[in-house]
Amino acid sequence: MHVIVVGAGIIGLSTTWYLRHLGADVTVIDPDPAMGASHAAAGMLAPAAEVVWGQELLYPLLRTAADMYPEFAAEVADTDAADLGLTDTGTLVCAGDRADLQALRELRDAQSGAGFATELITGSRARELEPSLSPSVAGAVRIPEDQSIDPRRVVSALRSVFASELLSARVTGLLRDGDATVGVELEDGRQLISDQVVLAAGAASNAVAGAPRLPVRQVWGDVLRLRAPAARTPLLSSTIRGLVNGRSVYIVARPDGELVLGASSREDGRAGTDAGSVHRLLHDGQRLVPGILDCEITEITTRARPGSPDDVPLIGRIDAGCVVSTGYFRHGILLAPLGGLLGAELAVGRRPEWLPPGALASVSPRRFDDAADTAVLPTTTSKRSKP
Repeated sequence: MHVIVVGAGIIGLSTTWYLRHLGADVTVIDPDPAMGASHAAAGMLAPAAEVVWGQELLYPLLRTAADMYPEFAAEVADTDAADLGLTDTGTLVCAGDRADLQALRELRDAQSGAGFATELITGSRARELEPSLSPSVAGAVRIPEDQSIDPRRVVSALRSVFASELLSARVTGLLRDGDATVGVELEDGRQLISDQVVLAAGAASNAVAGAPRLPVRQVWGDVLRLRAPAARTPLLSSTIRGLVNGRSVYIVARPDGELVLGASSREDGRAGTDAGSVHRLLHDGQRLVPGILDCEITEITTRARPGSPDDVPLIGRIDAGCVVSTGYFRHGILLAPLGGLLGAELAVGRRPEWLPPGALASVSPRRFDDAADTAVLPTTTSKRSKP
């Protein structure tokens, strides 16, 4: 079987990873590989910290993906002899003041209700764990099982593995034979035929002619990368997330001393960096970790994440020859092994029985239609084991 994967971000590349292990020949097509949302992402593998009210359908997906990550990351690292920057130092979710602490207590109740292990600690205990925290931090939720990874290293390793299968081009349309997709058309007019197409182009998926209009919106985010002075490195060991006047902020510490500061979110359609967002990130970051203001800003990156109406991904078959995998919002890095394996199995005709009950329906791209999913069911089954 020959499969074309449209999109070479973390989702397209992880789908390619699993497709190759499942025996498919793959061509990956992207005009600017690995330079979309994956290039800006901080890489938090934090299912408990990602719990928010009203997204119960997302919780089992996040937990399953987190369980898959150690094996996925180890195999990718071994294949390319790469250091992916994987850390297991946990997360501290901090409250900027007492009002934020009350919101944090309520959030912890939701995390506990979802079955995640967390610990509410005092501000002084949080500063014992992370001395760089501000004395004004009113309390924190400690999540010791959280991890983080460097998405740029992950996609770089996957790109190296698939160098011969990667085509730098823009897909402008799907080729159809009746009701089935049979390939893609490129911007230069070339047509490529395949047995299956996986559309994993993130926020650009709706720019591909012939694909059904997907309910995907662009959620822009501005991310800063910083480096502390040598005398203060490492500034942090854990990932710091927090609420400051009700606004979310995070600081991810890389093993090499880099700090990633983010959490801005806007849907104004502007691709450029927003000065107000950068100001708020620095203000809120220094409220939790004052040493942020002593750091050098080495990069500011702005990218659009693909969001669905309920912020749950869109993964499923849209016709006999095409599977879509998009709408991951801010969870694309964490959900990469789950989305990659699920998209790959759907493409080759396997039923993903390793998914949590109801998960396949919860990610169906047709769930916003007032009709049942009529996708062709695969004829074989598979358990989630080492491909």
